[in-house]
Parts: sequence; C-alpha cells; structure tokens
Amino acid sequence: MKKCVYSFGSLHVENKARELISKILASGRASSGKYVRAFEEAFAKLVGVKEAVAVSSGTDAVALALAVLYDFGACRGDEIIVPALTFIGSVNAVLQAGFTPVFVDIRLESLAIDHERIEERITSRTKAILAVHLMGKPAEMEAILKIAKKYNLWVVEDAAEAHGAVYHGRNVGAIGNLGAFSLYVAHIVSTIEGGIVTTNNPEIAGILRSLRCHGRACKCAVCTLNTRDGYCPLRFKEGRDIRFLFERVGFSAKMNELEAAVGLGNLTSFKRNLAKRRQNFALLSKKLEEFSDCFLFLQEDAREKIGPHAFPLIVKKEANFTRDELVMYLASRGIDSRDLFSCIPTECRGYNFLGYQKGSFPVAEFVSSHGLHLGIHQDIGSRQIDYLKKTMYQFLREKNLR
Repeated sequence: MKKCVYSFGSLHVENKARELISKILASGRASSGKYVRAFEEAFAKLVGVKEAVAVSSGTDAVALALAVLYDFGACRGDEIIVPALTFIGSVNAVLQAGFTPVFVDIRLESLAIDHERIEERITSRTKAILAVHLMGKPAEMEAILKIAKKYNLWVVEDAAEAHGAVYHGRNVGAIGNLGAFSLYVAHIVSTIEGGIVTTNNPEIAGILRSLRCHGRACKCAVCTLNTRDGYCPLRFKEGRDIRFLFERVGFSAKMNELEAAVGLGNLTSFKRNLAKRRQNFALLSKKLEEFSDCFLFLQEDAREKIGPHAFPLIVKKEANFTRDELVMYLASRGIDSRDLFSCIPTECRGYNFLGYQKGSFPVAEFVSSHGLHLGIHQDIGSRQIDYLKKTMYQFLREKNLR
C-alpha cells in the first residue's frame, strides 16, 4: 500500500482554540460552562436560529432532539420515519430515544429520503420525520414539511453532514422543528467529538438542557454554579436541590469546555473552509465528469447550496467492475475513501429484529453496494484532485473502459 496522499479528512486546532484551552486548564473549570455557552450562541448565529444546545455527539444530538417529543405527548415505542440509507447513528438515535424507526427508501439523485413514499408509511403511531441531509445535500424539505403539516408531525433535520448547506434560501438546521449537527473531526465545524441541536423555540431549548444532564430540573442557558463561584437563587426548589430533581428520562450528554474551545476556534475559519470545500466539490465534479459513463454523481440544483461533507460517487449498474475493486485500487495508490453507508433495515444485523426483508429498499440497497465517498476537505487542492483523476483513469483503462 502506498502512503496516503489523498486523505479523507483533516484536523485543525486553531490558535484561538489553543489559547482558550490554556485558559480553561489554568482555571480548573473544564465541565460545561461559559465557553460551551459562548459556542452555543455563536453556532446559533451561524445557522440563524434563536437557540443551540451543545451535546456530546451528533448521535446524541438526534436522540435528544427526538426525546423532546415526550414533553409534547409522544409515548415510548411511537414511530419515527427515517431513510433506509444513512449513517447508522441517525437510526441508532431513534432507538436510543425510545422510538421505533420506520424506514423509507431513498432517491438515487439526492441520496435523501424519497418524499413521495413517506405517506404510505405513516400510521397513527407516527410522531416525526427525520430528514437527513446526507453528504451535505439538502433533503426535499418543502415536500417533507407539507406532509408533516398534513399529519401533524414534527420534523427533525439530521444535518450532521450539512454544515453550511442552504435550501430555498434557508440554512439547513433552521427549517424543521429542530436541527441536529455532528461536530465530529471530519466535519466543517468540529469540536473533535460533539454535537449540537438547533431550534427557534426557547421552551424546547430548556427541555434539551434538561435532557442532556439526566433529565434534571435545571434548564438555565448558563449555569451559575458551573461558571463562577456564588449563590444560585434557583438552586433550591420546595426545599430541595434542583440539581437532584429529575423531570424526565434523560441522557448524560454534556459538552465540556475543552471541546467548546476547539469549536470556537473552528468557527473563525468556517467561511474559508466552507468556500474551499465548495471549490473542491465543483472542481471534482468537473474533473470526473468524463467518467460519467461509469459513475453517478451528486448534482447541486439551482434551489440549494450543498455544504460538502464528502464527494460521493456511485458505480453504475452496467459497469464491468465493482465498487470494492475500485476502493482497493484507490487505497493501494494512497487514496482513502469510505463506503456510502448501508441499507440499515436489510443489511445491518442489529436491525434484524424489525423483520425487514432483502429487496424491500432497492435504491438504498443499490447505493449500499455500489457507492463510495471521497474526501473534499479544505486541505485537498488541485494537485491531489489531478492525482485522483489520473488514478481513476488508469483503473478504467485496466478495465478496458478507456
């Protein structure tokens, strides 16, 4: 195997973050406090919402966003509509929140849930639609919101991979009732590990703050006890410590100050990194266009702006090679890639208990066996992209396709 020359992701810890980390370590206060709140406020402004609540992972962000529904009448075991193909964390979060995932096939051109097939899966137990913006391409939110309104459902946007994506002039994560972002190391805004939930509803934000800390009755945006020494006038309620009153079934999912510091640093380079990723997306699309006889590519339409997480491509059915052959060839030449996820209900053993049969989700199953995605991050430049194109050309030539 050749040393990696085309990586899938990269990590940057900005100078601002390093300075904040030093201050935090010197202060002796590293649990969730003022820097987490500063990051929440900055992220909310970035997305264009009133509130953001930071948590410990993108999966927790989805789980907590869904768990909010219990405060509005949902019951354990109620159903959430989800796409059949997405990152496994999207659906794990549904189960972790106590709900039942109900799967819908995806659309090949967008990799998003097939909105034309959602209504046939809705029952009296359905409470929400989880709209996943896979690879940073927005799902068809206009149609999804219309269905949700018709059936009085919530819409939770899984925007884990969609930082900076725009749909009809609106930032994703600000369109549904709640948005859930991952802040994992490969994403445009990263806290190394972490997630964040966005909403325009202050009441929901308070519930989220309770949920991320075991369901306790504390819901303040800034905790007096965690940010400075002093007395909290809200601490004692009916003679009891509010920190030990638990109003709902919660999670242990707080972000800490060190992660928030990395996130605050990342936000200073967000616009630059997003622009670079969009530039790479456009360049890759142009360079690889000549291979369209063998591959399907994600396209950006006039109503949207993709927030590129990675560059997906799907091997066409008529090609005389497999996805796995291409992946191994690229890896042997120092080009890293990832499979384009799995059809969760029929290909992930942990979901066998739901009883779905192979062939139930033909598009998701096709993408699962034929799709891969490549890095598009800000440290990739024209030299790496030219090398990728040359390598793919050599592969196709060896397959007698060039």
